Amino acid sequence: MASTIASTIIDPTVSSSVSTNRGRMPRAARSVSLAGVRVGLLENTKRNAADLLDGIGESLVRDLGAAELVRRTKKQFALPLTDEVLAELSESCDVVVVGVGDCGSCSAAAVADGIALERAGIPTAVICTEAFASTSQAMADLKGDPGFPYILTEHPVANLDAGQLADRAAQLVDDVASRLTAAGDAAPVPAPRAADRALSVPV
Repeated sequence: MASTIASTIIDPTVSSSVSTNRGRMPRAARSVSLAGVRVGLLENTKRNAADLLDGIGESLVRDLGAAELVRRTKKQFALPLTDEVLAELSESCDVVVVGVGDCGSCSAAAVADGIALERAGIPTAVICTEAFASTSQAMADLKGDPGFPYILTEHPVANLDAGQLADRAAQLVDDVASRLTAAGDAAPVPAPRAADRALSVPV
């Protein structure tokens, strides 16, 4: 039976806390669709990260017309992207999916990588688990981009079997596509559905 777990895009500009430093930095220019684009899949060596991103990427090609998948591995999950890798991704990809941030250091690094890619002109979707929303947000704040929207999914990912991974990829693909295109970047984040509220983490 397919899982009913859903994901929620968290827009950190919407917060119940008071801050004078909340804001939205400019995002990379986006196309209105993913038709014909080269999709980078930047996995961070965490267990099941590559398989989850593969499932998402294959759906983007099959269902939304993306041209090809460019698979890359970040071998040091807790460290920021090197200038060389950033330049290579900028050259070989039109958009990038980053994941999976499922620990304190790797979630922070995933958000930092997403911000770096956006600043380099590459639309990016960053996937972290809901258990590490606070570290994801802390890095966005540290990088001067407190409004950076990352995608949260239920923790953990590492213990999912093949069928559960396929289900999770199917649940995430619409949110990923939304983050990578112009319509999704411009639209306000909707209120979570009832099934999603358990995953909505205040930040």
